Amino acid sequence: MAAERKKEKKCEEGSPDWMLTFGDLNSLLLTFFVLIVAMAHFDVIEIQLILSPFQGGFGIMPGGRTLTAGRLADMGSSMESLPSNEKGSGMAKAYKEAISVFQAELKTRKIALTLNERGIVITLSTDAYFKKASAELDIDATRGVLEKIANLIAQPMFYDKSIRIEGHTDTVATDSDGPWPTNWHLSTARALNTLDYLIDFGADPKKMSVVGYGEYQPIYSNETEEGRSKNRRVDIIILREK
Repeated sequence: MAAERKKEKKCEEGSPDWMLTFGDLNSLLLTFFVLIVAMAHFDVIEIQLILSPFQGGFGIMPGGRTLTAGRLADMGSSMESLPSNEKGSGMAKAYKEAISVFQAELKTRKIALTLNERGIVITLSTDAYFKKASAELDIDATRGVLEKIANLIAQPMFYDKSIRIEGHTDTVATDSDGPWPTNWHLSTARALNTLDYLIDFGADPKKMSVVGYGEYQPIYSNETEEGRSKNRRVDIIILREK
């Protein structure tokens, strides 16, 4: 009886042969995908341009994101329709050009650059470029950067773009008996003086417009001195749409 029983087949030690082939295949696939990722070129500017119209859709965020000294921070939070790929690509390339032009100023944080749904925003800190509580530009401090801006907006890539200069202040009241009785007057005067110098340095006046917003478009809280200092600014905007 025992002799008739079939002997049980012994299991071979170790993994079956097919596991070796399977393991090699997985290793090759992993290597393939690692190479694809390593060779891919991710354009941060393009990605942020695409995502910018969706920023701020979830909760309250600062009104503008800036780039300073190799660091990308917040971008604008306004909601608008996405630009076409062609226009987006053109503005992204122009933005990179602006970054290269203003490298020195970005490192000192005297200016900030923003690419958002409006276009390219060059923000001048009024504390750095204007005399205190005044609309008068410190031309010794400002000449270099204004000449760069005038040269930038004169480039062929911007021939069909309009330029808007916006003045902004904090919530600190001006001297009602002084030359700028309200923050409306002060912000508009700063924008106008900036315009005058840009035209002197070669900007086309037919492409320019000016607006003063006073204290009513802050990008930071006015509850702190740091926030107020960032709200005191002049924005020079290369508009996406003419």
